[in-house]
Amino acid sequence: MNYLDRREWLLTNGLGSFASGTVGDARTRTYHGWLIAALDPPRRRTLLFSHLDTSLEVSGKIWALSTNLWNGGKTIDPVGYQFLRSFETDPVPQWVWGHQQWQLTRQLVMPYGLVEDEQTRQFHHRILIQYSYQGSDVATLRLRPLIADRDFHHQQFDEENLQFSQLVGHQCLYLQAMRPGQVGTPWQLGWSAGEYQPDELWYWNYYYPEENQRGLGDREDLYSPGYLTISLEPGATVTLEARVGCPQDTAELQLNSQVFEAAVQGEKERQNQLVAIAAGGAEGAGGAGGAGGAGGAEGAGGAEGAEGAEGAGDDEIRAYPSVIQSQQEWETIWRQLLKAGDQFIAWCASISSPTVMAGYPWFNDWGRDTLIALPGLALATGRFSLARGLLQTFGSYCRDGLIPNTFPDAESEPIYNSIDASLWWLEALGLYLEITQDWDFLIQQYPTVRKIYKAYTAGTRYNIQVDAVDGLLTWEAPDVAITWMDVVLDGQPITPRQGKAIEINALWYSALCWIAKWTEKMATGEVKDRVRLLHQNQHYIKQAQQVKTSLQKFWNPEQRYFYDTIEPDDHRNTQIRPNAVVALSLYHCGFESNQGRQVLQVARDRLLTPYGLRSLDPADPEYIGYYGGDRWHRDSAYHQGTVWSWLIGSFSRAWKRFYPREPLPFDWKPLLDHLQHQACLGSISEIFDGDKPHLPQGAIAQAWSVAELIRCFREQGNRW
Repeated sequence: MNYLDRREWLLTNGLGSFASGTVGDARTRTYHGWLIAALDPPRRRTLLFSHLDTSLEVSGKIWALSTNLWNGGKTIDPVGYQFLRSFETDPVPQWVWGHQQWQLTRQLVMPYGLVEDEQTRQFHHRILIQYSYQGSDVATLRLRPLIADRDFHHQQFDEENLQFSQLVGHQCLYLQAMRPGQVGTPWQLGWSAGEYQPDELWYWNYYYPEENQRGLGDREDLYSPGYLTISLEPGATVTLEARVGCPQDTAELQLNSQVFEAAVQGEKERQNQLVAIAAGGAEGAGGAGGAGGAGGAEGAGGAEGAEGAEGAGDDEIRAYPSVIQSQQEWETIWRQLLKAGDQFIAWCASISSPTVMAGYPWFNDWGRDTLIALPGLALATGRFSLARGLLQTFGSYCRDGLIPNTFPDAESEPIYNSIDASLWWLEALGLYLEITQDWDFLIQQYPTVRKIYKAYTAGTRYNIQVDAVDGLLTWEAPDVAITWMDVVLDGQPITPRQGKAIEINALWYSALCWIAKWTEKMATGEVKDRVRLLHQNQHYIKQAQQVKTSLQKFWNPEQRYFYDTIEPDDHRNTQIRPNAVVALSLYHCGFESNQGRQVLQVARDRLLTPYGLRSLDPADPEYIGYYGGDRWHRDSAYHQGTVWSWLIGSFSRAWKRFYPREPLPFDWKPLLDHLQHQACLGSISEIFDGDKPHLPQGAIAQAWSVAELIRCFREQGNRW
């Protein structure tokens, strides 16, 4: 390996804690480290343990195996990546360094952190590291821990008011940062063999090139309390563990290779369980039927959860020979997708419910992202209790008819700055009910449904309201951006979309159809207010029909496309954006077939790329084809041409609806290659450049990107 490989790996623990780094083993981001612990799951993510600087002495010669960047990237020292012989992620990240007479293997595993029984619930934030040595002579392994105690968004620096205390125990080390008037997080590092020597040092000016490219702080100082020396016979191993907290019982610190292997086996069993659940096993759902047919304007949603996860036959596989060559390859990809999707699921301690991390390494749990991702992460994978929990969690936050879009790290109120999160909640609730037939849950959630409906109809924040004339949903609030195209720079939205937006009103129409169906369903049950529900049902049907008629206002016959927005002054925005495709992909579609086909042809020719849909037509004068640079340049490009991979799900479902007999005009191979070989190995990036070669950008692993690929995989009938 004669180059520095900056592809990345990711481990998570189901609590928001994570570990991340590069294949070449250099830290290139502020977010790289081996223990970034979510101290208030899934928030307060704190870097405690960065890495171990490693050297190996064999026959009197010392081999420095770490890789560090200094001096603005001009200096790489040591150059351990030059001795790296292999790297793989399955079942856990594994590096193999070697030379003529020796080989050293390192593996990392982050065990699932939520441990429950009938009486207690405990959170464990820890990572296990194991080194294995092969060679002809006895070797000496030296490990120097580099540590910190800082918010995962910021760097740490050697300052007079920052000290680290250490208490050396039997094969363990207790560590804690100390600042004036502030005590840091206690944690411990244990090892199965070796001699520890305190030797306090600061390492200054680590360089993070990925942060430099983003126009952010790119240097950091890390502290080392000492070093560990281990003598290794050929075939020997040493196991280490970093764990938040200082356990009173020293028996908890006993480490050996069996402990490590048990942790790896535990992760394998978790992954096997995900496959089994997706195949229709463990969770199940009473009356689980399909989620709607593919034809007609009222029913295209796919059939998440209705088919077995391992049902692809050889004939189906041979139909797409350039992408998937065998049943084994299909199962490998499916397992990768399930594992990737599971990495975003986290337990929220404050409300004792699940949530979804929008992306790694820097996003929190977001309302809109969670609800768009829910069908892929939970329904298409057969995790119906997870779907129920997510719907219940986010529904509980409904205020003034709005579901929050963001949940800050600090102890503060959620931010209600989304017009569509509530509509996506209704859409996800509908898909969940279609699959599970869980009508008791509908009765439980119906008050929230009514809150949303009443608030949107009568009016709520940001002047969100229904236009009394045409029944369409509109809003008017200068200097805010409340659709998914939500960037605001210097107080001004980059994509101002006030008024009536195409995908918002398509969601509104689908919501009205859902509510009409639900009231009819509830009225047939044993309820006291049957007459009232039937009256409401007729009102919703009538209102949905009005909205369906008014949706024709968005049709632009000259472009054979939908207007993106009808602005408050009635001006029509003619920009070619993917929101029209989203409007065609919902379970209830209010558009004519000939319009849908024309829109998809334009989107295919103008927006479709091998990695998703562009956010703006390249012919548009506002188009920006490259996403990069400082925050201003990046945010300017975010929705002005950047490719969003989650949108391939919308395109696929819309195409299946309006072109049911024609193959999808999309080659899945580049996106699957990206999943397996680019950026964060085993996951899907948030965005890609609009211009070729469509380099991956943004967050290295994004929930809705992975979720929509899972959903497509399921909806295609396990065929590619």
